[in-house]
Amino acid sequence: MELFWFIPTHGDGRFLGTREGARAVTYHYCKQIAQAADELGFAGVLLPTGKSCEDAWVVASSLIPVTEKLKFLVAARPGLMLPTTAARMAATLDRFSKGRLLINVVTGGDPVELEGDGLFLGHDERYELTDEFLTIWRKELEGEEVDYTGNYLKVKGGTVLYPTIQKPYPPLYFGGSSDAAMEVAADHVDVYLTWGEPPDQVERKINRMRELAAKRGRTLRFGIRLHVIVRPTETEAWQAADALIAHLDEETIASAQKIFARMDSVGQKRMSELHKGDRSSLEISPNLWAGIGLVRGGAGTALVGNPDQVAARIREYEELGIETFILSGYPHLEEAYRTAELLFPKLQYSRDRESGERSFISPFGEIIANNNIPAHVVKTAATVK
Repeated sequence: MELFWFIPTHGDGRFLGTREGARAVTYHYCKQIAQAADELGFAGVLLPTGKSCEDAWVVASSLIPVTEKLKFLVAARPGLMLPTTAARMAATLDRFSKGRLLINVVTGGDPVELEGDGLFLGHDERYELTDEFLTIWRKELEGEEVDYTGNYLKVKGGTVLYPTIQKPYPPLYFGGSSDAAMEVAADHVDVYLTWGEPPDQVERKINRMRELAAKRGRTLRFGIRLHVIVRPTETEAWQAADALIAHLDEETIASAQKIFARMDSVGQKRMSELHKGDRSSLEISPNLWAGIGLVRGGAGTALVGNPDQVAARIREYEELGIETFILSGYPHLEEAYRTAELLFPKLQYSRDRESGERSFISPFGEIIANNNIPAHVVKTAATVK
C-alpha cells in the first residue's frame, strides 16, 4: 500500500464555497504541506493541473529541493505539450530529483477550458491524440530515435539524450472512465486511477481494466483518489463533514453543477451522478460521503468516520486491488498530520526511516514536569467522563 497526499495549488481553507476560513496558497504554504507529508511518511503528493492551479511542473521543481523522499505526481498534458519536449522535461526532473518523479497523464475534460488553452478537439479525438503522445513519449525515453506520423502528431528524429533514473521512464498514472480512455490506459499506463466511487463501481472498473490489459499481455496497478475526514469518534467526523459545507447555499451549488454539466469527462459525470446536486442524501456508501463534489470538480467524495471505520473502508478498496491511495483533506496542512496520526497506525503504514530517527507513530509528546515520559495510554472521547 502507498499513501499519497495532495498539494492544493488551486486553493485551501476550512470550508468549501466561501471565503470564510480561506487561506492564501503561497509558495511557503505549499512548502509546509510538502515537508509535512515528507516528514510524516506519505510516499508522494499529487499536484493538480488546470487554469485554476499554479503550474505543476514549476511547483514540483521548487519543492523537490526542500524535501527528501517525497515523490511528485505531475501532469503531462497531451495536446498542450509536445511529446518530445515533455519527455525531456520528465528526464530532467527525474534526474534532478534522484528518481522522485511520477507522471499523471491528463487528457482534460472541460472543452471550454481546453479551448482557452488552444486545444479544439472532441472527447474521443483527445484520447486518440493521447495514444499518439504516449507512443512517442515512451519510445523516446526508452532510448529510441523516433520517426512517427499520426493523425495529430508528427515527429522526425525525436530523441532524448539524457536518460531518466527510473527505468524505462517515470511510472505513468492515468485516470479515465470512458471506453476511449480505458483503451489508452490498457495500452500505455502503469497505474490506473479512479475517483472515489462506491466499492462495487470501483470493482467493475478494475475488472474491466484487467481484462483490457490482459488482452495486450500487460498488467496494471491501481490507485484511487479520495478525501478523508477522520476524527477520534464517528460523531466528530460527521460533524466535521457537515461543517465543511456549512456555508454552501443552493445558488453556489447550482452554479458549480452547471459548469460540471458542460464537461465531457465521463468520470466527472459519474462523480456528479453520485449526489445529483442534492445535499440531502450525501452518504452514498458506508462512510463514503459525496458532499465535496457539490462544488469541487474531480475528486468529490470523502471517507468519513473514526480511524477504525476509515481504515476498514480503505482495506475494502485494497482487497479489490487498489494499491495507491491519493488522499487529501481541508485544510491540507492540518489534515496531513491528523490523517497520519489517526489513520496510519490502523493501517500499520510507515515508510522506512533512517536508523535512529524517532517514528511519528509513537512520539513521546511533551515531557511531563520536565522529567517523566508520558505513558502510552489511549483514551477516546467516548471513554472520558
